[in-house]
Amino acid sequence: MGGMAAPQVAPVETPDTDEVPAADRPWVTIVWDDPVNLMTYVTWVFQKLFGYSREKAEQLMLDVHHKGKAVVSSGARERMEHDASQLHAYGLWATVDRS
Repeated sequence: MGGMAAPQVAPVETPDTDEVPAADRPWVTIVWDDPVNLMTYVTWVFQKLFGYSREKAEQLMLDVHHKGKAVVSSGARERMEHDASQLHAYGLWATVDRS
């Protein structure tokens, strides 16, 4: 180590922004509208997979139906990929993305 000086580090300027860095945003599972599945079936799947109340499951299903998509779960990427895989097994169109 013989007398080496520590390198000078310039302070990093951070932009003034309210946006959360991508690395800090949770992952989400999104269910997309499709022309195949009945609304009652989608509601049932949300209740079965996520343990949502009937009211919560119906609200998410209505978001899918009217808005074209709904975020049904959020958390670690691996968990969201598992959720999407389960939704695929029930015939729903789901993707994983950053929130």
